Amino acid sequence: MNRCIRTILIATLVAIMTLPAFAAETLKVGVQAPITGSYANEGQGIENGVRLLAEQINAKGGVMGRQIEVIVCDDQGTAMAAAICAKDLVNKGVKMVIGSYTSTAAEAAQKTYFNAGVLQTSDGTADGLTEKGYWTFLRNSFPNSAEAEFAAKYLVTVKKYQRIVVLSDFSTYADGLANATEAAIKRMGGHVVSRDKIKADSQNFTPVLTNIKSKKPDAIFFAGYYSDGGQLRSQQLALGIKADFYGGDANDNPDFVKLAGSAAQGAFIINVPEPAALPTPIAKSFIADYQKKYGEMPPSIWGLMNIDGMRAIIHAMEQNKNFDTKQAVAYLQNMKEPLDGITGSIAFAKDGNRKGGAYVVKKIEADGSYSNEYVE
Repeated sequence: MNRCIRTILIATLVAIMTLPAFAAETLKVGVQAPITGSYANEGQGIENGVRLLAEQINAKGGVMGRQIEVIVCDDQGTAMAAAICAKDLVNKGVKMVIGSYTSTAAEAAQKTYFNAGVLQTSDGTADGLTEKGYWTFLRNSFPNSAEAEFAAKYLVTVKKYQRIVVLSDFSTYADGLANATEAAIKRMGGHVVSRDKIKADSQNFTPVLTNIKSKKPDAIFFAGYYSDGGQLRSQQLALGIKADFYGGDANDNPDFVKLAGSAAQGAFIINVPEPAALPTPIAKSFIADYQKKYGEMPPSIWGLMNIDGMRAIIHAMEQNKNFDTKQAVAYLQNMKEPLDGITGSIAFAKDGNRKGGAYVVKKIEADGSYSNEYVE
């Protein structure tokens, strides 16, 4: 063999043998979330939770010998950015995507993940997310229809309000929840005196609230997000509207209290239990680790639900002893016993919906803390 060729071959073999450890194959997990923008608080909570879980699993040897590699894309909570994120994450070879926080962003990415066979687990609650037949989509929260039934039952049969306003923004999530709640209220014999919409992030809601004031409501149910909900509550009281204020699940965030200020006192939030109230050992352990690493509580239940979605997919892959996404979904939809999760038992129906659902009505106290007003 020519000495020159032999020298090149030896050099090539040495280079291959000394490749750094990170060249080994990894399990790529995408995070699609609003890292910036109006919902950054929630998006950053999702990213933090995914990174923490990945660190914990990697410290134990990874998933079937593969270390988890987290790849983050900021969808800003918008459909346009979400569609770009989906293509980017697929091109980077992710097996699963955790997120997004909003139904609008989750929906905009669904078809891309479906076409690529990439699993998507999101806390998006819009009913339509699981009605398209995409086997790749797993909802780790509970659908709008479940919350709407609970809210309507509470407002009509428990509190017996006579004049209810249903309010939303124009997003997929908020509009869907508001419409479902309005329909449920009417079906239960309640009276919706006004069904209004606001433009998200517009900050000045006086025109809509002035119209609402003329209807003399005794309750307002707002189906939008905390970034508007806190300001709505503050402006409601400033205009002298004495109706009880109920925020849907997306208002369950510390920034609602910050934005509402002293007006937050006495407002109500309808959602599943907040992180601090989760009773299981697995929940207490993960939340304690989160606090230790980030110096704060998870911003809400939503990030933890996303973590449960990630845990469920990884569990299915480990049980199947492979990384095939279709087999992972089949396993999750046919489990004999649900998986113990941070946010409760995890099991999925054939349409990708998480089974079950448990809601509470929480009252905001003067110090910004919650007290349970009503438990389902």
